[in-house]
Amino acid sequence: MKMKLNKKGVFDQLSALGIGLVALAITLIVVFLILAQLAANTSVVADGNATAAVTTLTAAAEDIPGWVPIVVVVVIGALLIGLIAVFRRR
Repeated sequence: MKMKLNKKGVFDQLSALGIGLVALAITLIVVFLILAQLAANTSVVADGNATAAVTTLTAAAEDIPGWVPIVVVVVIGALLIGLIAVFRRR
């Protein structure tokens, strides 16, 4: 993505951030739903290693939503600092 150094460019980048965050949220929801169905599926007898892998993956994926707000704040802060820099040059 090319960085635009005017007011409209900064707001265009902010809308692209919103679209990316919505896509990330939808992807995470689908992944968590699939993992929940895998963990709850008791009718299929799986290998012990496969069951352990699903359990480990589910436990590791639980940390991901905790990092999303931090990433959002950092990106929005960077865009605001860029907007301030644009106004300062004028």
